Amino acid sequence: MSSFMQRISQLLVCICFASLLLACAGDPIESGLDPFAPMVFKEGITKMPANPPNASTLLPFYVSQQTIFKFAVDTDSISIGADGVTRYIVVMTNPSGGQQAQYEGIRCDSFQWRLYGTLENGSWRENPLSSWRPIQNNVPNRYQASLAQGAFCNFNTQEKNIKTIVQALNPNGYGPNRFTGGTKPTNSFGVE
Repeated sequence: MSSFMQRISQLLVCICFASLLLACAGDPIESGLDPFAPMVFKEGITKMPANPPNASTLLPFYVSQQTIFKFAVDTDSISIGADGVTRYIVVMTNPSGGQQAQYEGIRCDSFQWRLYGTLENGSWRENPLSSWRPIQNNVPNRYQASLAQGAFCNFNTQEKNIKTIVQALNPNGYGPNRFTGGTKPTNSFGVE
């Protein structure tokens, strides 16, 4: 019986050792994978739009009292990326009626924007020097801040529902964050 007991004790030692190894492999400190560590941003592939902005789906939105430009977003161009980037076409109109269209992206988690390209002579031209930049909240032409704070972001989280975004952009929409034409939009704290 003693050899049988030795085998049982050896088996128990092996099971304990294997359990210890498995426990260490799952330990975030031992494995180097910390589930609470911040995630590293990895941007997905961005393709330039196939068409210019659609005049019938351009929706004007409020930016600031100081700007002399008018701004509109092509609601058909808005895409909510799995990478956390909301991409869209914005059309800016200067006081003399000249327009410029840009394809851009906004990250809510870092409050940044990126210019992917511009519309030139009816076709999209990619911006080779494109990089993520902080969204300016205190300049007259702060349209990225208006889009982020008024429609694309829910504080620092990307809004995942396109219908909610379009309703927030619509001057006839609902809720405290909606754009209302010439009236300043506010967040829940009453701040522009």
